[in-house]
Amino acid sequence: MTRRWPLTGLLLAILWIFVRGVELTPRTLAEEFIVGLIVGMIIAYLLRGFYTPTLGPGRALKVAPYATLYLLVFLKELVTANWDVAKRVLAPSMPINPRVIEVPLRVRTDLAVTTIANSITLTPGTLTMDYDAETNTLYVHSIDGSDRDALLEPIRTWEDYALVIFDEELKPGDPVPQLETDGGEERGD
Repeated sequence: MTRRWPLTGLLLAILWIFVRGVELTPRTLAEEFIVGLIVGMIIAYLLRGFYTPTLGPGRALKVAPYATLYLLVFLKELVTANWDVAKRVLAPSMPINPRVIEVPLRVRTDLAVTTIANSITLTPGTLTMDYDAETNTLYVHSIDGSDRDALLEPIRTWEDYALVIFDEELKPGDPVPQLETDGGEERGD
């Protein structure tokens, strides 16, 4: 079993420097790095139970491209959604057609579901309202739910990458489970 928490603590120390926005002098960088290392190691050690038991170099190399692609797609959607919401705010004549849409998921692990749900919520104009563990379904509110497929497209892309990143049972390209609904998949506000 590989101990991952020290590496996580080191990464948190580096992140600490960026978050703090310190001066780029050697002394200030060293001081902040030491503080970040202390805080990072404590946090990483306390949360070590959340890590998967093993992470070999082969697994990390396999996951890295998918994690990078996930991040790139997320950033693209973030910029696109910000632009769309800004246009709607600045041009009140643009239609707003809010809807709650059920999104059945292929990912099953708590971490993967949480990652997808948070990605949706962080994207302007959408909000993950609820998760039904029985049906493995997210309920997503969209500022413009008139085109369900356009809303689902980035979610399915994120999910394809998450299936590999979180070593899920299903694989990218596997079919999405069908919802057993009583008539409609969307609800208007």
